[in-house]
Amino acid sequence: MALNRGGSCNPAAVKVGITFLGLCLVGYLLGPPLYWHFLEGLAAVRHSSAAGSCPPCNCDCDSQPLLSIPQGLSNNSFTADCAKHDPEVSGDTEKNFAELLSEELKLREAEALESQQRADMALLEAKKLTSQYQKEADKCNSGMETCEEAREKAEAALVAQKQQSEMWELRARQRGWKDGSGKSVNAI
Repeated sequence: MALNRGGSCNPAAVKVGITFLGLCLVGYLLGPPLYWHFLEGLAAVRHSSAAGSCPPCNCDCDSQPLLSIPQGLSNNSFTADCAKHDPEVSGDTEKNFAELLSEELKLREAEALESQQRADMALLEAKKLTSQYQKEADKCNSGMETCEEAREKAEAALVAQKQQSEMWELRARQRGWKDGSGKSVNAI
């Protein structure tokens, strides 16, 4: 392996390599989204050109009833000719459809109200429990404060008792009392 005297590569080759790597990176990052957008556009163009050349629908509705009726029960009023447009039937159908939608909306509204009532009841119950827990916590805090005050008073009384005991012991020693029994006053 032969190295250049300076130990560096050809600057033009480095620029070409970096440019190639940059183009590959840009193609890697932008290629798939551009590809899918191109395919969607192509599909839209195909669909729009195919929509204009759609042949007219040929249907023979007289041969098949609109509703499947069991044998023996035939009603010719359920058959229709799809090539004819009856405004009266269309109006009735639209009215029935509107009524069905109205009923569906009423049902959904009732379900939403029921759900809202359940949520309100759950919220009320949660508020009651929170209030109860808060009262219990307040009682506990009050009890803790009372206990803390009692402890502080007991500590102060103990310190006062010790001081008084020391004072009496000091007076007793000044008057000649000696602890000859081996017991100290603090132990009693």
